[in-house]
Amino acid sequence: MTRATRAATVIALATGLLVSCSTAPATKEGRDKLSTEAVSSRQEWHKLDPGVEAFAKKGYGNAFFPEVAKGGVGIGGAYGRGVVYEQGQHIGYADLTEGSIGLQLGGQTYSELIVFENKAAMDRFKANQFNFGANASAVIAKEGTATSIQFVDGVAVFVKPIGGAMAAAALSGQKITYVPK
Repeated sequence: MTRATRAATVIALATGLLVSCSTAPATKEGRDKLSTEAVSSRQEWHKLDPGVEAFAKKGYGNAFFPEVAKGGVGIGGAYGRGVVYEQGQHIGYADLTEGSIGLQLGGQTYSELIVFENKAAMDRFKANQFNFGANASAVIAKEGTATSIQFVDGVAVFVKPIGGAMAAAALSGQKITYVPK
């Protein structure tokens, strides 16, 4: 078995452990709380860089994760729940799971906004055919970042650190699962 195959297997196993979490909150109160957190967090993003919201409105839809928790010591993982919008309408929920292996130590939380450029990209996402691999990149949200971001394969990603500290030089994969409202 090659090193890359072993690494991919470990990442898949770590991600599989995280996938056992339910995508949509089980109760109406949980769904309402997640939606409220998403709105509040998006308002914070708007204060940081109004261009991010303007960029998101240019897209066909988006998935917003108000808080993703990430941690690792050699092997790591991350998990967060989000709200999905298509042409401004709340259409469902998503969960983000990530597995990683490599030199890493620490823990952090962040929020993530994924903007879909067109219907084709949004449809891929809704069909759960959407994964981030080693070639995916995200832009750290800060004042003025939205002016220079471009869609890559119909997708643009913004990340805003919330707290914690993590040092990492690791191979990781991110999987996002969508569930209709």
